[in-house]
Amino acid sequence: MVYTRKDVSTLTGGERRRFVNALLELKRRGEYDEFVRMHIAYYVSDGENGLRTAHMAPSFLPWHRQFLLELERALQRLDPSVTVPYWDWTRDRAATSTPWTNDLLGGTGRRSDRQVTTGPFAYAEGRWRITENVTDVRFLTRDLGRSRDPIALPTKSDVEWALKDPVYDAPPWDSTAGKGFRNKLEGWGTGRGSVSWRNHNRVHRWVGGAMVGGASVNDPVFWLHHAYVDLLWSRWQARHRVHGYLPAGPLGPGDPQRGRVVARHQALPPWNVTPDQLQDHGRIYRYG
Repeated sequence: MVYTRKDVSTLTGGERRRFVNALLELKRRGEYDEFVRMHIAYYVSDGENGLRTAHMAPSFLPWHRQFLLELERALQRLDPSVTVPYWDWTRDRAATSTPWTNDLLGGTGRRSDRQVTTGPFAYAEGRWRITENVTDVRFLTRDLGRSRDPIALPTKSDVEWALKDPVYDAPPWDSTAGKGFRNKLEGWGTGRGSVSWRNHNRVHRWVGGAMVGGASVNDPVFWLHHAYVDLLWSRWQARHRVHGYLPAGPLGPGDPQRGRVVARHQALPPWNVTPDQLQDHGRIYRYG
C-alpha cells in the first residue's frame, strides 16, 4: 500500500507524538545508532580514495533515498502509522517555527556549548545520548542560523536554480561539477565560506552543531531535511521526464573517476539496489 510523507507543519499532535516516540524507541534499542555509523562510514569526499556513493557523487540522491527508506521501515516496524515528514526550509525559515517546537524536535542550542535543552531530544531528558560521533560530545548540539556569523536558509529561487537544469549530473561527477541538477541541489559551490554552500549543504550549516559533518544523522532533523531533498528530486524528475540518472554506464578507461562513481545499473553499497531501481518511488510512497 502506498503511504504519504507529509509536510511536517501539517502533522497533527498525535502524528508528531508517534513520530517522536518511534525515533526514541529506535534509539533505545540501539538501532538508530546503526544509521549514524553507516552515514559516517559512507561520508567519503572527493579527495579520498575509493568508491564515493553518499556524497559528492551522482549517487547522492538515490543513496539517501534508500537510506530514508531503511529508516522509515525501521520506524514502521515499531508503529506502522509512522512516515518520515519533510521540512520545507524555503517556507518554514525561522528558528522558532516548525519543526523547532517542544513537541517535535526542540529548539536551538544554548549559547555556552550549543547543547539542545528543549524538546524530547534534549540531553537532560535522558533518551537521546550521542554514542556514535566524530567527536566526544555526548549531547545533541545546534546553532540555528549560526548566531556568530549568521546565514540564511536557501530560498525558492535557489531551489529553482537547481530544478531548471535538465541534466542530472555532469563530469567530473564530483563536488566541482559546474553543471547538473545533482550538484546544484547537493550544494557544492565555488568560492569559500558561506557563499559556497547552496541548497542541501546550506541547510546543514544553518542548523549547525551535530548537523555539520559525517555524524549529522545524530540530529533527527537530518531525516526531515533529506525527505525534502528527496521531494525536490521527485519534482525534478516530473519536470524533466526524458532525462534520467547519469552516468548511464560505467566510465571508460582513463577517466579519473572510473571506479569511483556508481553508474545507473550498478549496485549502490551497502545495498543490493541500483540508482535505476530507485528512480521511481511511486509504488512505495508519495508526498502530500
